[in-house]
Amino acid sequence: MASAAEQLAANINFGAFSKATELKNRIWFTLGALIVYRLGTYIPLPGIDPVILDQIFQQNAGGIIGMFDMFSGGALGRMSIFALNIMPYISASIIMQLMTSVSPTLDALKKEGESGRKKINQYTRMGTVLLAAVQAYGISVGLEGMQAGGASAVIDPGLFFRLTAVITLTGGTIFLMWLGEQITARGVGNGISLIIFAGIVANLPAALAGTLELGRTGALSTLLIIGLLVMAILVIAGIVFFERAQRRIIVQYPKRQVGNKMFGGESSHLPLKLNSSGVIPPIFASSLLLLPLTIAGFSGSQGPDWLQTIIASLGHGQPLYIAFYVALIIFFAFFYTAIVFNPADTADNLKKYGGFIPGIRPGKNTAEYLDYVLTRLTAVGALYLAVVCILPEILISEYSLPFYFGGTSLLIVVSVTMDTVAQIHSHLLAHQYEGLIKKAKLKGRRG
Repeated sequence: MASAAEQLAANINFGAFSKATELKNRIWFTLGALIVYRLGTYIPLPGIDPVILDQIFQQNAGGIIGMFDMFSGGALGRMSIFALNIMPYISASIIMQLMTSVSPTLDALKKEGESGRKKINQYTRMGTVLLAAVQAYGISVGLEGMQAGGASAVIDPGLFFRLTAVITLTGGTIFLMWLGEQITARGVGNGISLIIFAGIVANLPAALAGTLELGRTGALSTLLIIGLLVMAILVIAGIVFFERAQRRIIVQYPKRQVGNKMFGGESSHLPLKLNSSGVIPPIFASSLLLLPLTIAGFSGSQGPDWLQTIIASLGHGQPLYIAFYVALIIFFAFFYTAIVFNPADTADNLKKYGGFIPGIRPGKNTAEYLDYVLTRLTAVGALYLAVVCILPEILISEYSLPFYFGGTSLLIVVSVTMDTVAQIHSHLLAHQYEGLIKKAKLKGRRG
């Protein structure tokens, strides 16, 4: 079976793609949805003076606000209807997953199958609306206090502007949440990840042009720019290597006799990825760090001294920011891996179907062995994520380069690209299998 799959994979070409009508429709739907998202990032929030806002943003673009603008695809800098982007949904997902792991009621709901999953998704959506409304109100209040050259960023401050901003920004986040779910269901790839991916990729040409402009004006040396580009290529190569790395645990199935025939006896393998959590830990860590600090940053100039100190200490590239970022990445790497892979359930399933790991007794011992291996793999994976996300960020903060060349953005772009290509590949394989089955049935009828 494995050799047949490999042969099919080798034979996939443009002709196979041209015949896969469903896959083409999914790709066109995904592209159309992402275009709608990108157009929405240019629709401004009502009541904002774009000139004053641009001046204020330029003064703060090098810090936390600038990095959050990267995740929003430039929507925050333009203060568009999608300024909050999908981050409230990610924060709500974090909260729900944490509550699922500590609440017996939610844990039982999760085990109910499709109906339980729908209820949890509904709770997540409700939490998204609540978080988006709170964050939108905080941003609207912060915008009223922002000034440049004595002029306010808000044309007509007051209750009406705050109400309008909350409704508009919350509605934008809800629309993106729905759009992401539609991409996942009717398109190709994970919708939420693709929305963040589209925002980063859309601004990469401008970031590259800005870096080259710094070299032309002499702000950066040519040797440094070449070194940073080489570093980016090496980071991408490292991401591809580690994302594909896996530990294959051999699983043996015993022989069994049914009548006069012998079945079983073959061996398989259980693949455990080095980084089972994917791109989730950096996104979760960034969302937890960026959202409260962004809102605090809007009003920080008018806040108390202790707030100024905290914001300065948590600035991009600062030791406290790096420490929190690394800690959150490691925590979410272990946390999310524990959610997506349960050693006890896997051991029970192997025992149920007669499978066993050579040298390990089925049941509890197998679960302990899988947990031991997975813990070591996750430790290496978490360290890899932390290094990839932090080292480039330090260099970027040191030389004031765009965030788009940082480890977090490169990790998101490369990982989402690999996942999307893998899904397209699986659709093509399924289409070719369907074609072979139809041909076999036709031959059988003729015979």
